Amino acid sequence: MDFSKNAIEMNTRIENGEQGNVELELDIEGKEQIVNCAPMIVLTVDSKDYIVLLPLDENGQNNDGNVWFYEFIWPDTDKEPELGYISDDDEYEAVADAFDEYLDDAEFDELVELPEEGSEDV
Repeated sequence: MDFSKNAIEMNTRIENGEQGNVELELDIEGKEQIVNCAPMIVLTVDSKDYIVLLPLDENGQNNDGNVWFYEFIWPDTDKEPELGYISDDDEYEAVADAFDEYLDDAEFDELVELPEEGSEDV
């Protein structure tokens, strides 16, 4: 899986705990609500970046396993990134497929311990 320069930068921040949660201001059933989300990863699909967010409840938990996908717009790393809504079904499906592929790769890496470079184990 390939990642853009911005995706690599943000993913490094996420992995190192340098990126805090994201607050989304949403209109839910006609009421403005703030939803706190944990960033999971930024994926690059068809030369565009997308962030995967894990919505958290008031206790900081996600019990249903749902994730949300948004376009990740970060033209200048000195400024705050912006999120864009994905309105195209095919685009959304491509991002969901990329996330599934990422999860499959992560699960495989956890199951199989690959020898480190320079190691004599084969």
